[in-house]
Amino acid sequence: MKPYIHKVNYYETDKMGITHHSNYVRWMEEARIDFLDQLGWSFIKLEEEGIASPVMSIECNYKKPTTFPDLVSIMVTIEKLSAVKLIFNYEFKVNDELVFTGKSSHCFLDEKGAPVILEKRYPKFYEDLKNIQASYGA
Repeated sequence: MKPYIHKVNYYETDKMGITHHSNYVRWMEEARIDFLDQLGWSFIKLEEEGIASPVMSIECNYKKPTTFPDLVSIMVTIEKLSAVKLIFNYEFKVNDELVFTGKSSHCFLDEKGAPVILEKRYPKFYEDLKNIQASYGA
């Protein structure tokens, strides 16, 4: 998987010229959407299949500030995949220097909002996630 690249916009910075902390959560979502696109499971496809995966929790660890117009390289990996939960890891770098790490936890819901067991209800999506997770050890 290729990292997602985000260019820090001027409007994302505060009066001190540093990226406002709230933008990192937005960038996590941008990178997660890109990750799923690369996997062949765009949000449009997920919605067409009736899959919803809301955020249950977010963890943010700010290491160094970013500023306009930094290019932030965001690598997304899967930390944990179970039948009912998915945890993504995020590593943000600027010029190969670590500036942020984070996690997001997600559950799976059907089109009616009821929890589902991903492996049983959406086996192809589950299999694709497992395969990309297994590729990290390769």
